Amino acid sequence: MTSPTSYDPTKKALGADKLSRIPVKIEPTTEPLKKPDWIRIRLPNNTKAAELKQRLRQQKLVTVCEEASCPNLAECFSGGTATFMIMGDKCTRRCSFCDIGHGRPDPLDPDEPARLAETVQGLGLKYVVITSVDRDDLRDGGAQHFTDCIQAVRDAVPTIKIEVLVPDFRGRMEKALNHMEDGLPDVFNHNIETVPRLYKQARPGSDYAWSLKLMQTFKQRYPGIPTKSGLMLGLGETIDEIKTVLQDLRAHDVDMLTVGQYLQPTRYHMPVARYVTPEEFIELGNYAKSIGFTHVASGPLVRSSYHADRQAAGEAIG
Repeated sequence: MTSPTSYDPTKKALGADKLSRIPVKIEPTTEPLKKPDWIRIRLPNNTKAAELKQRLRQQKLVTVCEEASCPNLAECFSGGTATFMIMGDKCTRRCSFCDIGHGRPDPLDPDEPARLAETVQGLGLKYVVITSVDRDDLRDGGAQHFTDCIQAVRDAVPTIKIEVLVPDFRGRMEKALNHMEDGLPDVFNHNIETVPRLYKQARPGSDYAWSLKLMQTFKQRYPGIPTKSGLMLGLGETIDEIKTVLQDLRAHDVDMLTVGQYLQPTRYHMPVARYVTPEEFIELGNYAKSIGFTHVASGPLVRSSYHADRQAAGEAIG
């Protein structure tokens, strides 16, 4: 861990270095909870996974699967699918649940949309998820770059379905949504992540009400496009708090939902308070459907982009 005097904002800070400056300090975990039997990481087909990784490196592309240490990486890479993370690998936020590095981002790469489109076309994808780091350094939060990437992918593969998982565009919502008008996705996803009580600890720099407003404002502008959000469980929330968040999401016109178990990336990140049982995930999924969500994926290893194509088609994922 670097000392405050040696802090270099141009370097990508990870783990303890990244979380040393958040408002609610986190003590390194010394005795993590034992993972239950239902938390199983799927083994990869090494050949397919290696081929996809090689293609990504050749095109200088980044995936959130790798940067965020997703537990489903092996399964998804072996199946030839990935969630592409644009605008670099350094985030301007310091979320204590996330393994993506923090630092001063590099300038946008004007060739990235073309490389992304070429890769998507080369992989023969029919459904792609595009996400990004937070770019608070950009006046539009990176919305125009999202649009450029969407347009490039659609030009290369006209029949493709595109889901975006966007940051909160805090302080620049109108400008961001104006830019996105020229390259609309098929699904608009923004993760609420956790309950408002835990925001200062888990999502410093983010605002629960703002995230809700972003999703509702997009839906009001483009009512024909499904909106989607996701939550992690096991950070210390209660089931009643989660149900209140689900009610808030529906009140703000969110259509689709993912709910999964939080897994601590390193001992310096926010600890796992508990492992939620599969039965509880099923109960929450049923509750979500009962209050009007059209598509629900709820299970221990569910992630926002996990089998996103099947989620969008209404298949049961869990």
